[in-house]
Amino acid sequence: MPTLSVRINLEPQGRIGPGKIELLEHIASDGSISAAARRMKMSYKHAWDLVEEMNRLFGKPLVSAQTGGKNGGGTELTPVGLAVVSRFRAIERAAHSAAEQHMTALQREIETAERRRVRSSSDDKCTASTDRMSGRLVAGRDRFR
Repeated sequence: MPTLSVRINLEPQGRIGPGKIELLEHIASDGSISAAARRMKMSYKHAWDLVEEMNRLFGKPLVSAQTGGKNGGGTELTPVGLAVVSRFRAIERAAHSAAEQHMTALQREIETAERRRVRSSSDDKCTASTDRMSGRLVAGRDRFR
């Protein structure tokens, strides 16, 4: 089944897509940028750079970090960060819903073309046999002309 991936180009020069949103979701669930980075197999620096890029893009922090404390601090999404994730996922669901019928039709076209190719390649196979009257070798397709 085909899938749809949404990337949103935002003005003036930013974009968000499934990778940045996944990072925010992991930060929210893990309470840590470093844990989220490990889950996504990226460096802490790269994860932090992505968070900073999103903070600049939206003009407000999407992530709030608490340092120290009894439990060693932690990280959570701000209301803006939660809204960005929620809105992106809503856009993604709406796009998938709108495109689902068309994606299914595209997949059917591919499957139909593959069936035609398989049928056509099996029709192209020639069988050889000896003509009983003349004794000469003829290809399977030529026998019935």
